[in-house]
Amino acid sequence: MAWTREQKNVTIAAYLGWTLDAFDFFLMVFVLKDIAAEFNTTIPAVAVAITLTLAMRPLGALIFGRLADKFGRRPTLMINIACYSVLELLSGFSPNLATLLVMRSLFGIAMGGEWGVGSALTMETIPANARGFVSGLLQAGYPTGYLLASVVFWLLFDVLHWGWRSMFFVGIIPALLVLYIRKNVPESPAWRAMETHQRPGLIDTLKRNWALSIYAIVLMTAFNFFSHGTQDLYPTFLRVQHSFDPATVSRILIVLNIGAIVGGLFFGSMSEKIGRRRAICIAALIALPVLPLWAFSASAVALAIGAFLMQISVQGAWGVVPAYLNEISPDEIRATFPGFVYQLGNLIASVNATMQASLAASQNNNYSLALAAVAAISAIVIAVLILFGREQRGVDMLRSAQRVGESA
Repeated sequence: MAWTREQKNVTIAAYLGWTLDAFDFFLMVFVLKDIAAEFNTTIPAVAVAITLTLAMRPLGALIFGRLADKFGRRPTLMINIACYSVLELLSGFSPNLATLLVMRSLFGIAMGGEWGVGSALTMETIPANARGFVSGLLQAGYPTGYLLASVVFWLLFDVLHWGWRSMFFVGIIPALLVLYIRKNVPESPAWRAMETHQRPGLIDTLKRNWALSIYAIVLMTAFNFFSHGTQDLYPTFLRVQHSFDPATVSRILIVLNIGAIVGGLFFGSMSEKIGRRRAICIAALIALPVLPLWAFSASAVALAIGAFLMQISVQGAWGVVPAYLNEISPDEIRATFPGFVYQLGNLIASVNATMQASLAASQNNNYSLALAAVAAISAIVIAVLILFGREQRGVDMLRSAQRVGESA
């Protein structure tokens, strides 16, 4: 099936929306050390900001997901992107740690909405046989955002010496994406099929699908420990434990994120051939033999190779998630369900940064054990859990949505 111009524009918008959302989130993980120094506190204390951002994301997924299910994916996505961009900018004006924590909490609400709304809009619009590749592409937006943040960190810190606040100021740039969406992106055909019909509410739908909901939340908790446990404190690990300069840190993280993009695209595409569950299981298990190189190497080159391979595993598994969650989601709440269970998993896993930072601090700033333990446990749990899930590869979302409308 040939792609229409509208389908291409939707995919581009959703990819950029998640890329720039992740970009705004990761700008902070590079400067925990610098913020702690200015506010005369510790890195674990500043890492609480990451915890709060992750913890507030389920609220954002619920708020923006419900708005998207009721009023449409397109207008909700525009509002969502504008919100997280403005809150990123305001974070840079924080006069103290308490204010910064409040701003990052509000940012978490805005950040929490984008993934579910953007993925629903895309998966409901594109051809069914393209979901695997596009799923990998959408999820590749996350490491792409991380990569962009790595470049910005190198430019602002190593070249221009502008300081940590400038990292947040550039976070207003994603607001420009709203103009692109307004001009080029249509509404989801599946949502239009249900638009004028009365549909079951969120609570009723979740009650009818309670086993699926619990399973998805537990699965996404493991997924979030897997991603955040291997990414959020890795810059701090490189700067504090290995004392690498900003340029070296940026180069390693650029390599890391190239691996993440490759992994997401490869396993997302492979899931179209071998199935969603099998692709996730294989990708997750790759992390285990890579652990020693990734967490316990001494040289920058070895660490870069380990980071590249680790993120092929992590984002390879994640690359299947947008398609998998949208395909198993109830039609009535597709903008809410994937994002909500994803972000509830984030809420449970939000303790990760503080937990890893505290464990490292107790080991004389040795982050290796904290990083390796979380990665290994998460990989094993994901590989086992996914085998018990549903496989609904290629489900016709438009026809399914039309049946919901006809039965309402």
